[in-house]
Amino acid sequence: MNVLKIATAGSVDDGKSTLIGRLLYDTKSLTDDKLEAIEEKSKQRGFDYLDFSLATDGLVAEREQGITIDVAHIYFSTPSKSFIIADTPGHIEYTRNMVTGASTAQASIVLIDARNGVVEQTYRHFFINNLLRIKNVVIAINKMDLVNFSQEKFNNIKGEIEFLASKSEYKNQNLTFIPLSALEGDNVVSSSDKTPWYTGKTLLDHLEGLETEDINEESQARFPVQSVIRPKTEEYHDFRGYAGKIYGGNFEVGDKIRVLPSQTTSTIKSIHFFNETYVEAKRGSAVTMTLADNVNVSRGDMLVKVNEEPTITKQLDATICWMDSAPLEVSQKYYIKHGVNDAQAKITQLSSIIKTDFSGKINNPSKLELNQIGDVQLKLSKPLLVDSFNQNKSNGAFILINPKTNNTVGVGFIRQ
Repeated sequence: MNVLKIATAGSVDDGKSTLIGRLLYDTKSLTDDKLEAIEEKSKQRGFDYLDFSLATDGLVAEREQGITIDVAHIYFSTPSKSFIIADTPGHIEYTRNMVTGASTAQASIVLIDARNGVVEQTYRHFFINNLLRIKNVVIAINKMDLVNFSQEKFNNIKGEIEFLASKSEYKNQNLTFIPLSALEGDNVVSSSDKTPWYTGKTLLDHLEGLETEDINEESQARFPVQSVIRPKTEEYHDFRGYAGKIYGGNFEVGDKIRVLPSQTTSTIKSIHFFNETYVEAKRGSAVTMTLADNVNVSRGDMLVKVNEEPTITKQLDATICWMDSAPLEVSQKYYIKHGVNDAQAKITQLSSIIKTDFSGKINNPSKLELNQIGDVQLKLSKPLLVDSFNQNKSNGAFILINPKTNNTVGVGFIRQ
């Protein structure tokens, strides 16, 4: 069955956890004991309705404060598709959690309270979706029941988001606007007769219709080698395969490939998955390949098609989301982890801090604080095989690690 990975985002009290709980309830994805616990807790709180947010707020602090802090992954299915929802926090101090939760998403839901409209956090959530190049974004305008299902309210919010989209550098995004009430279930799973002016799909119908493709849009194929397979059995005495996952494009038997960084060339002889062989392997596939020639290939090398080589460089221009309480400053040294490769990295320049409300940049800052996003330049101890994040999400992203604490302190998106 197809699996769609979805990230959610919304400001405090926009109803994000309630929306996810409603999806679970209406698709009959809640277990009996979970449903009984929700019913009991709702009564204890004096509610005359089911508090669906209790289905997702797992931490004690979340339940006590009625907010989302950590990234929770929720699973549910319909007859046609399975879903994994990354329920990310809305608070500004948890921006780093949203970035990590949305990093593997194929679609995103941004909630907006119809009463409040577009607020500061909405800018930030929309900016991060653009930064991560999430193609399919649903703008779920929630709590329409509290504004009498006003079409005017809906259109005003829609216009503000469309104006933000016009200022974004990412132009290949599909925006879908849905008026709904998570609490009452309007336009979540079933169409509502309270919005006769809305002729689009319900939220669930729309999600079921989305393509469950790999997060990379069509681009040049990349195959980072994770391990070399040498069974050394009588049957496979001479077998030498290279295992990894394909990113960006497809590989076929007979493709002429180049091994990087050695620059040697060969041809794909066979493609294996467990005990099956294939003529073609599509992006997102984890496979083992063999080559026609006995060339030297090791873990950390990359197989690419001839004339589709990535950039080999020791200098990186990147956009960084900073995730550590100790700020990033120029001349600091870190470990960079890029796919299966790593190297030492030094920050040579902090060019700017990017304002997440699309209003511009702060040039030449002295440091980058926790949850801020900025443009930096890095110098590496050895060359890496990279693409820009726009060209290939997987090969265009990396993390920075503090060598003293081993903490992940930043996530980066390559610009060149």
